[in-house]
Amino acid sequence: MRILYHHRIASKDGQYVHIEEIVSSLKSLGHEIIMIEPGSISDKKFGESSNFVRTIRDYMPGLFHELLEFGYCFFDFFKLIMVIIKTKPDCIYERYNLFFPSGIWAKKIFKLPFVLEVNAPLYYERDKNEGISAKRLASWSERYVWCSADHVLPVTKVLAGMVKEKNIEENKITVIPNGVNKTRFPWPTLNANDIIKQYQLDNKLVLGFTGFVRDWHRLDKVIEGISFHKDKNWHLLIVGDGPVREKLQQQAEDLDILDRVTVTGVVSREHMPKYISVFDIALQPDVVPYASPLKLFEYMASGKAILAPMRNNIMEILTDGEDCLFFDPGKKGDFIAKLEQLCQSPETIKQLGKSALETVDKKRLYWLENAKKVISVFDELNNALY
Repeated sequence: MRILYHHRIASKDGQYVHIEEIVSSLKSLGHEIIMIEPGSISDKKFGESSNFVRTIRDYMPGLFHELLEFGYCFFDFFKLIMVIIKTKPDCIYERYNLFFPSGIWAKKIFKLPFVLEVNAPLYYERDKNEGISAKRLASWSERYVWCSADHVLPVTKVLAGMVKEKNIEENKITVIPNGVNKTRFPWPTLNANDIIKQYQLDNKLVLGFTGFVRDWHRLDKVIEGISFHKDKNWHLLIVGDGPVREKLQQQAEDLDILDRVTVTGVVSREHMPKYISVFDIALQPDVVPYASPLKLFEYMASGKAILAPMRNNIMEILTDGEDCLFFDPGKKGDFIAKLEQLCQSPETIKQLGKSALETVDKKRLYWLENAKKVISVFDELNNALY
């Protein structure tokens, strides 16, 4: 099958990982992939974003950059037409973005099966976090694209519920959570002695977190928990970077535990499994209620005990006391209490990690399996056409 993969991601981050892994998996199944994207992002370093996009968002009024976003889709539409005429794809796979109806326009003109991957309700998300000036245009673009797609692939059941609210039939929705590439996580054979030595983690109980650190991740709770505990053996290892890095480091300094907190900065994707392998406990201190956190699957594939919030999207994947320990995010002090409980039980740490690894295989939480589901959806759409 010749699949046109269409997206507007300009940064090399977790979104890029999803794109790279699903494209690689589709290719491994023998399918040809034609990429339509805003320039090449493969040459960027991991964690690097588009300077042009960042400048527009930082220095131009919201309405202006939103209209520019929408204006880009006309250029993109022309590019799509030229590529479709030249390559004659069998179908279109698109990663959803706001103000981005060009793929649907091309689908309607060329009558191609169109599958839409939805990772977040971007109108709601952006309006809540940044504010949207062109509300009617943004709302229309989301509803138009979701409703015009032949099939929608939300990453959680929670998100599927939000898609259904747009009056999209249930038989047009298939939930496909994020996954993991098991060839990148050959647990437990990784040797991470160099990392242990570099960050002086010998004989430490390593509480680990990976990713781009934002306020809502609530890593301040972890630092607070470490400060309460007299055992200086607890050590927070943040593998990544982000806008609250300095704030967290200042908090650790104020609590006189700066020597028990390490922030590595951005780490390349190929080295991430080795860093996760030094964790004793993998942390998901919080999560937006509709997301499918990439780090969660990588923690599981690394055989790590996971401490996570009791939220519906997490409970779709993990089970409290079996392959994860949940805390109640609405109950004050419960995170620290559960962290203490887990840290004091080496047997529980071992058992939860082993079960988490088994859950990955039991639920087939692999990118390759996701690619197979995508092809199955396309096959059904093609069968319906003929």
